[in-house]
Amino acid sequence: MEFTTRNMIDDYAIDILGWKYEKPYDLYNNVLSGEAILELTRLTYKAILSDEKVVGFFCTGEDAQVPAGHEVGAYEDDCMDIGLGLRPDLTGNGLGTEFFTYILKELRSEYEGCIRLTVADFNSRAIHLYEKFKFVRKQEFLRNKMKFIVMVKED
Repeated sequence: MEFTTRNMIDDYAIDILGWKYEKPYDLYNNVLSGEAILELTRLTYKAILSDEKVVGFFCTGEDAQVPAGHEVGAYEDDCMDIGLGLRPDLTGNGLGTEFFTYILKELRSEYEGCIRLTVADFNSRAIHLYEKFKFVRKQEFLRNKMKFIVMVKED
């Protein structure tokens, strides 16, 4: 699959906000609202397209952090935080490695330090993928009884 990165626009954000994941991944479902569109169209969010269709997105910085992590100092180290999402119908089909490779390449074109991400601990598919890329578990914290894992890749 060929990927391209585009600045997030309203149409892409509306498409992404309509994605519906099956349980247990429904944690990642969103509600379409003006506030949600404004959040996704911040400069830190990028849409990933293939054949001119949105297949995923990524964000960086504070937008990629889980707010509860600040309470336990999870984001104190100087790292680039990333968050990402793949369209629900594409998950679980072996596309993760190619998709994540593309995102890391995009990030590395502008940033050379430590990369950090936060993942829900039930998301074993994502954790396995990140470990393949040499991300290591650094910290865990709870948010509303859900455990999150902070993972870091040093370069």
